[in-house]
Amino acid sequence: MREILSMIIVLSAICSASGLCLAYLKDTTAPIIEAQVLTYVQGPAIENVYPAADNKPIEERKAFEVEGRRIMVFPFMQGGKLQGVALEGSGGGYGGDLGVMVGFNISNDSLLGISVTQMTEIPGLGTKIAEPKFSGQFKGSPLSVVLKSKGGNIVAISGATLSSTGAVTAVQPAVRDFQALKPQIQQTWQ
Repeated sequence: MREILSMIIVLSAICSASGLCLAYLKDTTAPIIEAQVLTYVQGPAIENVYPAADNKPIEERKAFEVEGRRIMVFPFMQGGKLQGVALEGSGGGYGGDLGVMVGFNISNDSLLGISVTQMTEIPGLGTKIAEPKFSGQFKGSPLSVVLKSKGGNIVAISGATLSSTGAVTAVQPAVRDFQALKPQIQQTWQ
């Protein structure tokens, strides 16, 4: 009985020490991981969405709360005036989760464009959603983005309908967040 109690105490101590080490590592690496994502994933996506910005959207980003979720908003300025913002949305594609950076024109409530930030689609087919031929269709679109087959204005990629649908689906939560945050966004940067 004494041996079993001894093993339980030793195993509990080992598990506790391991848990503390993992928590410490997570806390210390979180800012480094966030900086890497901003530099190598979101930064290029933001530049694709609105290359004419004369500010630094990554450095001027602000976090907002929508329905208990933290939403990061990246502003696009020209001549010191807010022209648009970018938010990230996600949806399900053929290969899994799909992340899309969505740019919004503040003055006329239209899309500035999209840029894919995360995907696991089939190479050579589903990955075509990241190419300008597909993603360029979103520029100037109204906020209600729908595939052409469902009465909208976005033409799906032949053979990659689920990936195309995933991209459109990923835009929709960003649109909802933009509409919910627009008054706060305008108050923050104007």
